[in-house]
Amino acid sequence: MLSVYVDLALGLAVTFLLLSLLVSGLNEAVVRLLSIRSKFLWAYLRDTMDGAGAAGSWLPARVRDVFTRLPFLHDPRPRYSDLPAPTEAGAVPDPRAKADDSMIKLLYERVREIDHAKRGRTSIADIPPGRFSVALMELATSEDGDVERFLAKLKAAGSPLYGHLKGVWETAQRDLDRFRQGVETWFDGEMQRLSLLYKRYVKWVLAALSLLVTLGFTMDGLEYAKTLLRDNAFRASVTAVSEAGPDAYNELKARCTGADPVHCVTETMSQPALVRMLGQALVSVSIPEDGDPSVDWNGSTWWDRLLTPSHWPGFLLTYVALLFGAPFWWDVLRRLTGIRSRR
Repeated sequence: MLSVYVDLALGLAVTFLLLSLLVSGLNEAVVRLLSIRSKFLWAYLRDTMDGAGAAGSWLPARVRDVFTRLPFLHDPRPRYSDLPAPTEAGAVPDPRAKADDSMIKLLYERVREIDHAKRGRTSIADIPPGRFSVALMELATSEDGDVERFLAKLKAAGSPLYGHLKGVWETAQRDLDRFRQGVETWFDGEMQRLSLLYKRYVKWVLAALSLLVTLGFTMDGLEYAKTLLRDNAFRASVTAVSEAGPDAYNELKARCTGADPVHCVTETMSQPALVRMLGQALVSVSIPEDGDPSVDWNGSTWWDRLLTPSHWPGFLLTYVALLFGAPFWWDVLRRLTGIRSRR
């Protein structure tokens, strides 16, 4: 009995892990296709270094903006350049000649060696805190190493960066090395905060994708659990019949509802419950013994399952399970199987 429930737990864990990986893969594909991470970073940098644009803050305020306004209507990334960084860092522009992206252009000049083009824009999605602090120190040296003069120009240009750096400069007691370390620590904290904001938006996308995967496969978690238990019971019956000898043939035939027991047993043993459940998706792939794989449209069956109220609790179970994510189900599977994680 214990083995039956262990098999059930393993089957559910593997299923939820595979579906969670599919959700994660779809999310990653969307994020990469729309360059969300890169745009999030540069939206923050524009707000911090040049201030809000004519349309307000560059960072999205709603989940909808993450996938509509940010990717298509308000791209914050600077134009890609394949030139190396200039020998000398550019100076903070005069307030009267300052453009909306003046500081962003100066920063991009210092980090563009690690860049490659993506539809004409930068693809940089992560700037290490150490590299950012060095870039700022390079900008400060454009004022002959006079940080006070650099900060004064930032203030005159109306850059929000002034307030952050002013606090770091005062805390460092006007020591250049401590100032660089302070900028690095400050930027690292800002990246952690930005990462939390990004995850807060993306979790809603994962929730939507989890719902689509659940309904697309019409994956009823309760039905799948019952199917696993029935398969285990049937396998136990087959084993018992095979050990009992020829006299138990009629009983096996009765269990197979009068069909050929050989075909019945072979089909059940060779077709796992997971394969049968995934075969009820809107589109399924079948691989016959002979011939090429085929793609089948199961529109009518899928729609009937979707409209059957008895499946809804199972759909809800699957949906909630997918919200836990692939790392959770991998950890569950690892604990059930005794797989040790690498250290």
